[in-house]
Amino acid sequence: MTQTTETVEFGPAARALAQVVDGVRDDQLDAPTPCPAYTVADLLDHVAGLTVAFTAAARKQALGGDASGDGSRLPEGWRERITDDLAELAAAWAEPAAYEGMTMAGPIEVPGHVAALIALNEVLVHGWDLARATGQPYGTDPAAVTAVAGWVAGFAVPGEVSEGPFGPAVAVPDTAPVLDRLVGLAGRDPGWQPS
Repeated sequence: MTQTTETVEFGPAARALAQVVDGVRDDQLDAPTPCPAYTVADLLDHVAGLTVAFTAAARKQALGGDASGDGSRLPEGWRERITDDLAELAAAWAEPAAYEGMTMAGPIEVPGHVAALIALNEVLVHGWDLARATGQPYGTDPAAVTAVAGWVAGFAVPGEVSEGPFGPAVAVPDTAPVLDRLVGLAGRDPGWQPS
């Protein structure tokens, strides 16, 4: 049975990502990330967009725009804006009604509890991406990582490299830390370092 995030708080994961965002230096914006198509600036723009989109999803509100990731769109004061939006995301998913009924996750309609898992996965994995790309420590909430890893594992085909919705999974030993297993399932090499 897939675990829902009803008992997992978004707050710790959102604060961990906000801390990483705040620590990104301007001279790192053009640096590569574990997301091959994204620079740090592109990934920050993606995080900014997905944070607003998944806040709207929690509140069952329609929202235009996209979270595709174009670093040239980063507005002035992006650190503060993303930090504030992450706090708003955590507050929206703290409401029990967010998990009820159907909502939109990008272009698809999904149950609220599934949208929560998608959102939490985005926050956790992109927090890791940004921390790794900018050489920052990344403290995560073990309960949130465990909940999301269990859900993401449901997309993997045992014994095979799965394309899944996250790209080809990277094989990670079962004995590895749960965060390494999560980023591996999400198509990242846990040993990735900036070149």
